[in-house]
Amino acid sequence: MTALADFSPTITRSTLADGRDLIYFDDPGAGPRVPAPDGRDLPPRAEPGELRFDALSGDWVAVAAHRQARTHLPPADACPLCPTTPSNSSEIPDADYDVVVFENRFPSLGPVLADLPSSLAWGESVPAAGRCEVVSFTSEHTGSFGELPYTRARTVVEAWAHRTAELSALEGIRQVFPFENRGAQIGVTLHHPHGQIYAYPYLTPRGAQLAAAAQRHFEATDGTQTLLGSLLDSERSDGSRMVLEGQHFSAFVPFAARWPIEAHLVPHRDVADFAGLTGEEKDELADVYLRLLAGVDALYDTPTPYIAAWNQAPLDPALRPASRFHLQLTSPRRAEDKLKFLAGSEAAMGAFINDTRAEDVAARLREAVASVSGVAR
Repeated sequence: MTALADFSPTITRSTLADGRDLIYFDDPGAGPRVPAPDGRDLPPRAEPGELRFDALSGDWVAVAAHRQARTHLPPADACPLCPTTPSNSSEIPDADYDVVVFENRFPSLGPVLADLPSSLAWGESVPAAGRCEVVSFTSEHTGSFGELPYTRARTVVEAWAHRTAELSALEGIRQVFPFENRGAQIGVTLHHPHGQIYAYPYLTPRGAQLAAAAQRHFEATDGTQTLLGSLLDSERSDGSRMVLEGQHFSAFVPFAARWPIEAHLVPHRDVADFAGLTGEEKDELADVYLRLLAGVDALYDTPTPYIAAWNQAPLDPALRPASRFHLQLTSPRRAEDKLKFLAGSEAAMGAFINDTRAEDVAARLREAVASVSGVAR
């Protein structure tokens, strides 16, 4: 394995016509970039949506009616993530790029930043503070993250780490969440290979649930062990649900998996987020993630829809030490031609009923990962 711990993409900052930030991350060796100006005549940025507090559940709800006008499955020649051409003035002014990150034109949160109160009285709302960014993995309109060459995937990992560090330092941000929705069955609005990053001004319901469980375990062990570290040790010892193991990361199907296809990719040491990874860990993460995605796509003859949810520790210093960074990759695909839909029990009560056994899915994934060739470096 070639060590790439000093991996350093070229980072170039620019600004779009309406004032939104745009950042190019070019593969190492690409040389300096002089960004092209955004020649579009864009309207001013929309006012932020609202945040409302649901007193019944204690959850925050974002109201973003302005997103009704966002781009939805445009043809390839009008894709907003492809490089700009004479016939298509896209969100990326340059004629080519490797990886690019920019503020979403139709954000659920932001562009304002603010500290939220702990709650609101019934009938009150506040501006939807926070930040939403788009991460385009490649200038190629077709393909997927799993088909990226290793160096490009490694550049994306570096972009995730860079954005995690900067977004975590913004006023009022409580949780930074990189994710990818892949496939029309998941509800993507753009086919171009891309992901997103949400910087929330509150701890999300799922984030709070995971953080509370992690905190209970951490306190029960007198701060000597994280919950995810303990679960990883148990899964590696048992072995029946392991999918792949590396020097720094391992992937397994969790014992109580909720989705027909579910795999967790977990670092071997306690680390809070992308920004806390060492160079060697980032090197391996790009490799094992590509192998895991290749295995998921090898399960069936057609690409499998998924959500790649990169869980990072909350920014609350009281909760952060108990949490460990990890990926939760899930898919509703329960058979070649069948999807799991969240209906009464899952959607209304949050009580999942899985149609597959974790051990069976893990065995299929192990075989699928073993059948794909290694990632070239």
